[in-house]
Amino acid sequence: MRLTRVTLFLLVVIISFGFYQLIIYLLDDVDAQTFQATEEVMVDTAHVMAGVVEQALQENAKQPDATTLRAAFAETQQHRIKAKIYNHTKTTLGLNAYITDTQGLVLFDSHQGQREGKDFSEYNDVLRTLKGEYGARSSRTDKENPHSSVLFVAAPIRSGDEIIGVITVYKAQADVLTFITDRRHDILSATLFIGGGITLFVIAVFVWVFQPLGKLTHYAQSISRGERQPLPKLGKGKEVNTLGNALHDMRETLEGRSYVKNYISTLTHELKSPLAAIRGASELLQEDMPTEQRNRFLKNICTETERSESLVRDLVQLSELEGQPHLKNKRLLNLVSLCQEIADEIKPRLAVKNLQIITQLEPDIKITGDNMILKLAIKNLLENAINFSPTNGTITFSLTKKRDQIVISVQDEGDGVPNYALERAFEHFYSLPKPGSSRKGTGLGLPLAHEAAKLHGGSASLYNTPHSGCLASITVPI
Repeated sequence: MRLTRVTLFLLVVIISFGFYQLIIYLLDDVDAQTFQATEEVMVDTAHVMAGVVEQALQENAKQPDATTLRAAFAETQQHRIKAKIYNHTKTTLGLNAYITDTQGLVLFDSHQGQREGKDFSEYNDVLRTLKGEYGARSSRTDKENPHSSVLFVAAPIRSGDEIIGVITVYKAQADVLTFITDRRHDILSATLFIGGGITLFVIAVFVWVFQPLGKLTHYAQSISRGERQPLPKLGKGKEVNTLGNALHDMRETLEGRSYVKNYISTLTHELKSPLAAIRGASELLQEDMPTEQRNRFLKNICTETERSESLVRDLVQLSELEGQPHLKNKRLLNLVSLCQEIADEIKPRLAVKNLQIITQLEPDIKITGDNMILKLAIKNLLENAINFSPTNGTITFSLTKKRDQIVISVQDEGDGVPNYALERAFEHFYSLPKPGSSRKGTGLGLPLAHEAAKLHGGSASLYNTPHSGCLASITVPI
C-alpha cells in the first residue's frame, strides 16, 4: 500500500502544480486583457478629442486651440455621475487630457492645469506622436508604489496635413484595479474549487478502490499467519466484493482440501495401532483359552475401542472448530457460572482418582463468545489435568481478570511436561503416556482448547510451574 500512497501523493502534487500554473496564467492574463481593453478605448477617445480640437482651429493655424476642450472639461466636471458597473458604482470622472504644441510644451491640462507650461517633449506619448507614430506610455506618480501607474495614450492634432500638436488622454490604472481584483478573485475561487474537486475526486477513487484492497491484503496476510479472521466489509463496490468473495471461497476450498488430506493421513496412522490390537485380540479369541486370558483380551478390545471412539470424537470436534473462520453464535456469557457448572460436571471423573478441585473464580466476569466452544475447551484442560495428576492430588481451577484480558487456568500437581514436549504440546495427535501407564491420550485436547481460544481472539499456553505440575491456560480479550 506504500506504492499506492506514493502514487496518490504524486497525482495530488501534479494536479496541484498544474492548477497553480493555470492560476498564474489566468491572473496574469486578466491584468493584461483589462489594460488592453482600457487602452483600446482611450485610443478612440484621444482621436475623438483630437477631432474636436481640430474642428475649432482657424485656417492655417500653427498651434492647437484648447478653448473648446477646456470648456467641455469644465462643464463635464460639474456633472453628477452615478454609474452602476457590475458590483461597483462610479461617481467621479477618471479620464483627463492635456494638449502639447510641436515643442512638447503643455498648453492645457484638464487636471486643474497642473502640467501646463511643462516640457513633455521627451515622453513617449508626445515624442512618438509628433513623429507620426503611435504614442503611449505608462508612468508611476510614486516610484515606490506599483499601483500609482497612470496610462497615457496620445493622438496627433493636425492642421491640414501638418501635425501642430498632440492631445494625450490619461487615466489612473487604480480606476480599473477594483475590476481586476474582483476578476482575479473569481478566477482564483473557480480554479481552486475545480482543482479541489478534482483532487477530492481522485482521493475518493483511491479510497473507494484501494482501501478495500488494503483490507483484502490484511485478510490474506492473516490467513497466511493462520489467524481466524472473517471476510472484512468492503463497501458497495461490485468489483472489490467479487474479488473478496472469490478470495474467501478460494481460502475455504484450499483449507478444506489441505485439511482433509492431512487429517485422513493422520487419522489413518493413529487408528492403525488400536485397530491392529482389536484385530489381534479378536483372532485370538477364536481359539480355546483359559477364561482369565479371554477376559484380558476382551478388556483390551474394549479399551482400544474406547480409545478409537475418543479419537474420532475429538477429531470431529476439532474439525468443527477449525472449519469455522469466526464465531457464529456469539452472546454475552457469565464465565463464573460457566466455570462453576463445568467444575460440578467434572466431579465424577475426579472421584476415580480421589482428586480434589480448588476453584478460584473472581466474581462478575462476563465475555461475548460461544458457550459450547468455551465449555468444550475448559473441559479439555480439566481432563488433561486429571489424566496427569497423581492419585489423591489437587487441581486448582481459576478464573481471573487482568486488565483487558480474562485468564482461565488449570493447574495440576503432576510431574510436569519434559522441555522437549512443551514445544509440541499443541500439535495435533501429540501426546505423552499417562503416569503409571503406557497408554496415551488422543493428543487433540490441547489443540482443541487452542483453536477455541483463537476463535475468541485469544491464545492458549502450557508451562511447568516452579514447584510441581503444569499450568494450562486460555487467555481471551474482554
